[in-house]
Amino acid sequence: MTTLAQPVAEPRARLRDLLAAEWIKLWSLRSTPWSFVISALAVIAFNAGAAYDHYRYWPQFGAVHQAEFIRNGLALWDAFTGNAGMVLMLCAGAIGALTVVSEYSTGMIRTTFAAVPARRSVMAAKVVVVTAVTTVFGAVVAAVSFGLTQAILSGRDAGLSISHPGALRLVVASALLAPLSALVGMAVGAVIRHSATTMVAHVVILLLLPMAFSDDRHWSAVIAHTLPYQAWTRLTQFGDHQAAYPWTITGAWIVYAVWALAAAVLAVTSVHRRDQ
Repeated sequence: MTTLAQPVAEPRARLRDLLAAEWIKLWSLRSTPWSFVISALAVIAFNAGAAYDHYRYWPQFGAVHQAEFIRNGLALWDAFTGNAGMVLMLCAGAIGALTVVSEYSTGMIRTTFAAVPARRSVMAAKVVVVTAVTTVFGAVVAAVSFGLTQAILSGRDAGLSISHPGALRLVVASALLAPLSALVGMAVGAVIRHSATTMVAHVVILLLLPMAFSDDRHWSAVIAHTLPYQAWTRLTQFGDHQAAYPWTITGAWIVYAVWALAAAVLAVTSVHRRDQ
């Protein structure tokens, strides 16, 4: 009597295999390295341009203003400007969003989930890879921006070292702004799953929404203080800052952590029990 062979269950995908797969998928796109390079150059250019303006027009400031600039450590404003912060958020958020929506737009996500039915494990691996890559990206951009801007200003004896009060916090906060924005972009992409709508939504959440609220009124200040851009602004402030409704450095770090964790959880859980 012939016996039928029992089907052999396939082994479950290991996390390191999923991480390797997501790493390959991320860098297999030609646009990935170009996106990082162009984004980095844009951010650094904004910061270097601000520092060069101060260097170029330094003789026109006058002795009093020059002394105040050096004494108050205003060179930190050039280390990472507000425009550079917005560009970094826009670019990192777009990169994070595209890692999700690109698979949905091409239909590759069906193949991925067919090979690995554990959808949340797939998304968790994607979150880990994107977070790691954008953290390194943010650290490089922030460090190069700080070093370059202070080197430019050192030509006028106005540059600062990383040991200056507030300098290290500015660099770290600016570096972590990249993975935070990428995670928000991923979460939006995992929920919406359409490229154009996702891009619009992530710009509204990260850049336009903070402009709708200010520190002039209590209710508006409370909402503003819960947003990533406002948290970054608070972390990069230095010296005496007068505000109608001030908040703490610790509170800004908490906003960073809550947004990153919530975005990661949303990105991972949104694919469960939903059609591709």
